[in-house]
Amino acid sequence: MDILATIPHRPPFLFLDEIVECAETRLVAKRTIRGDEPHFAGHYPGNPIMPGVLLCEATFQAGAVLLVSRMQATGGSAEGLTPILSRIGEAKFKSIVRPGDSIQIEVEHKETMGQFHFLRAKITNNGKLALTIEFALALIKEQK
Repeated sequence: MDILATIPHRPPFLFLDEIVECAETRLVAKRTIRGDEPHFAGHYPGNPIMPGVLLCEATFQAGAVLLVSRMQATGGSAEGLTPILSRIGEAKFKSIVRPGDSIQIEVEHKETMGQFHFLRAKITNNGKLALTIEFALALIKEQK
């Protein structure tokens, strides 16, 4: 699956490298954390740690890919739609992620209510749990 053809995010604010698995209600993505990413200049010099908010963002982006895939599977199109975060809940940070680490992002679709899609995600770092989170996304028409 081509991530760039699926969601509008672009570097340096794209936090997915590849989609490993995509099913009806579940998606698995991977990302290798690079030491040259701009946030490491200040978070933290000499002791780089991946910001938790950016780990959360990776799950949101994976969730958006899953939603678009679900739409396409039923003959729909995400053309002109932008994924918008509408809720974050139960974010729990379990371990530190550093440059050189390879993370796996797993997202599961729980339910849809109107235009809101409720998801649950986790990130593992070399098999060790790094983040669990619940969130909701809406796909909103672009305004021109």
